[in-house]
Amino acid sequence: MNHPRPIHLLGKDYDPVALIATIFIGTGGALIARWIGTPLPWLFGAVVAVGLAAIARVEIAGEPVQFPVKARFFFVPIIGVAIGGAVTPDLMRDIPRWWPSLAALILFIPVAHLAGYMLFRRVGKLDKSTAWFAAMPGGLIEAIALGESRGADLKMLNLLQFLRLVTCILIVPTVFMLVEGVAVGSASGAQIEGQGALDLPNIAVLAACAVLGLFAGRRIGLPAALITGPILVSGAAHLVGLTDAVPPPWMISMTQLVVGLTLGIRFAGLSRREIRLGILLTSLSVGTALLLAALFGIVLAGIVGESVEAVILGFAPGGVVEMSLIAISLEISVLYVTAHHVARILLAVFFAKIAYTWLIKQ
Repeated sequence: MNHPRPIHLLGKDYDPVALIATIFIGTGGALIARWIGTPLPWLFGAVVAVGLAAIARVEIAGEPVQFPVKARFFFVPIIGVAIGGAVTPDLMRDIPRWWPSLAALILFIPVAHLAGYMLFRRVGKLDKSTAWFAAMPGGLIEAIALGESRGADLKMLNLLQFLRLVTCILIVPTVFMLVEGVAVGSASGAQIEGQGALDLPNIAVLAACAVLGLFAGRRIGLPAALITGPILVSGAAHLVGLTDAVPPPWMISMTQLVVGLTLGIRFAGLSRREIRLGILLTSLSVGTALLLAALFGIVLAGIVGESVEAVILGFAPGGVVEMSLIAISLEISVLYVTAHHVARILLAVFFAKIAYTWLIKQ
């Protein structure tokens, strides 16, 4: 029996058997996570299952696990549209209260960045450029681009920045669930709820919000435009009353699965020594950043009128998409969290550029 020909998806060839098997591995992991009762099971389970298969170098029809990373492009805007559905006049009136925690990011970013840098230099023995840009607590794409232009070790930089996202996904919701003592978030069915029915007019408006937000966000150069553009357009549409619907829960779960698959396959091709070192370094740096975030959360929660958990999640050094998914799943002030992560990216990139010159001079 002849092996099926490779299929061309999103600019790259994939073995159809390995591709389908990877999807099954991720889905199986998600179903197990859902059965166990983990938070964000479709994301959590897919990352763990596919990541372990990649680390173990599992081969399907002679190929490693594989999935098109660019598939995120078609799913992440769904999260943006859902977050925009949380915009209400009452919420808009609350936004001015957030300025103390947004301002506090100006202190948090340099402290978290420098702490990570020192850990990577002293424990990991990384060169200055690699350690500096790997320690950026935000802006994965920007960190890799800046590091590449300044001679960093791209393989280690990619690994550490990617593990920063995965570590936050695994640690943050798990700790919240343990503290609460009960199943939280999507493990117990939590989602953003809309008032309107998903009829044809509402579907058309939500789809338009996703497409217009994506292209407008990219056009004007918004940070994390894939999610922030749809948030802004969807938020405006909900505010003016064009729609009061949101994407259904199954679409949010599917997006979690796709994001989990795209993260899990990034372990493919890495040596176990590199992964062990990366996990050690990332655990130390992310753990330090999360302890700092907890301290800021305790201090700022009462001032900004949000829960300690919301402030911690807003300061956690994960990705905008991943942290927004956690906020949706845990029903934690999703717009507050997303706004702080967008600000975190801008500040992290600005500080990394400005302070790097000083670092090299030293």
